[in-house]
Amino acid sequence: MNKTIVIIGGVAGGATTAARLRRIDENAHIIMIEKGENISYANCGLPYYIGGIIKDRNKLLIQTPQSFGKLFNIDVRIYSEVTDIDTDSKSVTVKNHKDETEYTINYDQLVLSPGAKPIIPPLEGINHKNIYTLRDVNDTDNIKSFIDTQKPKNAVVIGAGFIGLEMAENLHHQGINVSVIEASSQVLNMLDAEMATILHAHFKEKNIGLYLEDKVVSFDDLEDKVKINLESGKSIETDMVILSIGVRPNVDLAKKAGIRIGETGGIWVDKYLQTSKEDVYALGDCIEFPHPDSGKPVITYLAGPANKQGRILADNLTLGHHKKYTGSHGTAIAKVFDLTAAITGASDKALQQANVKYTSTVVTGGSHAGYYPGSQPMTMKISFCPFSGKLYGGQIVGFNSVDKRIDMIATTIQHGGTIYDLQEIEHAYAPPFNSAKDLVNQIGFNAENIIKGFFKPLLPKDILNRDKENTILVDVRTPEEVAQGSIDNAINIPVNEMRNRFNELDKSKKIYLYCGVGLRGYFASRVLAQNGFDVYNLSGGYKLFSTCILEQSNEMEFQENLESSVV
Repeated sequence: MNKTIVIIGGVAGGATTAARLRRIDENAHIIMIEKGENISYANCGLPYYIGGIIKDRNKLLIQTPQSFGKLFNIDVRIYSEVTDIDTDSKSVTVKNHKDETEYTINYDQLVLSPGAKPIIPPLEGINHKNIYTLRDVNDTDNIKSFIDTQKPKNAVVIGAGFIGLEMAENLHHQGINVSVIEASSQVLNMLDAEMATILHAHFKEKNIGLYLEDKVVSFDDLEDKVKINLESGKSIETDMVILSIGVRPNVDLAKKAGIRIGETGGIWVDKYLQTSKEDVYALGDCIEFPHPDSGKPVITYLAGPANKQGRILADNLTLGHHKKYTGSHGTAIAKVFDLTAAITGASDKALQQANVKYTSTVVTGGSHAGYYPGSQPMTMKISFCPFSGKLYGGQIVGFNSVDKRIDMIATTIQHGGTIYDLQEIEHAYAPPFNSAKDLVNQIGFNAENIIKGFFKPLLPKDILNRDKENTILVDVRTPEEVAQGSIDNAINIPVNEMRNRFNELDKSKKIYLYCGVGLRGYFASRVLAQNGFDVYNLSGGYKLFSTCILEQSNEMEFQENLESSVV
């Protein structure tokens, strides 16, 4: 007898599982149940349709229920909701929302792919008609319709994660004045603080409002406008609001069925993606799984891992438990106006929380050979074991070619690689695309120099928190550069003069060096270290430091055209 496999939910996880199942087993009875009307759409493309970058809505729909069902011979049931799971009788209760009837399906194997749902805090006024969330195609249609018909002049995005920033960019692309409110001290919390400051500075360049370390406490209805009241006492009037505070795994059905929920709030699964109940599996945004480095359970809200899980799960459902899921390093990337921000592996913050011994270094360079036109700056950071050189994480903020660099680092981490592996990466080189010594190679060399003690790295926070009595701050740039801006109380000894002037420095104190981006500081540190000084060099140099000491918020007042106001 052919077995019946029921899949609850589509999109990346459910649809991938179903398609792979059919390619392996032509005879299985596969039923996909979806509460809404779409089972396979480009979730990550939704903001770009709202912004008008993607013109054709149909391009978001990878497969319609009809085309998917016909192509793969799958029983697709839309506008249908599973309301109960009985794992003892191996059955599910389904409610048909078209006619409100209920019926039962028996399954041999059950797959849970309900995804995640937006966090909507119980704030006063949050149900205002001009407040939206973005999670699916219906949300997209509602937002797009409001923009097209109401022509809003200003908008506020609450939350500065990946989706929040993508929405800010796309609303701005539609000619709308945009402000972003974030409760923490930075955007993209997965980044370390000094990397996020580059994005903050870019917000100012793009005339985007940014309210950091402030929380929304309530909303007031001003008829066609919304008044946002902040914890600081400030308020903002706006035409529309996008809530992007975050998401949580959709586990209500699993919890009701007695399926184990993990410590992070996601569905617990084993390495074969089976839940605590036999023949019940789960994947995608709803599951938690041990991080491959820390071993601690995490939830990964990314389409890439969900697609990989779907393929693994389909094989295990049809061929037995032989493929293991190993977890995700959380490799992610976002376009933030003209910049690109990317991360893979563990940040310094995550390593600190896990009590992992680490060190970090930052380098800044060009996206390709500097002598070829169009090269743009890129700032890269890695974190690694100070003893073995094992690579823990990488972060990049830049304009061009960030994606290929983060992929190099991610692949190295995925294979348990070290900073020495970064040095050996062989890349395709020609001046329009790269430098002969890629920035990824260079940061590997930097890390080796740190491990060997050739220099000791500093981050901007180390300069700010230094013991001024026992350190000497030295700027090794040219006097002309220093005149354009420098760190207070720094002595200027240009790198070319260091060999003749180091006797001006006190060997009993620590020497903190900095230059423009870090390279000349390293040259100077080698001169001083070999002459008996305890010397440290500022990673990322004055360029990165200067972005860190600026006011990070950008509280815009769009008063000129009465398009937005801050009270």
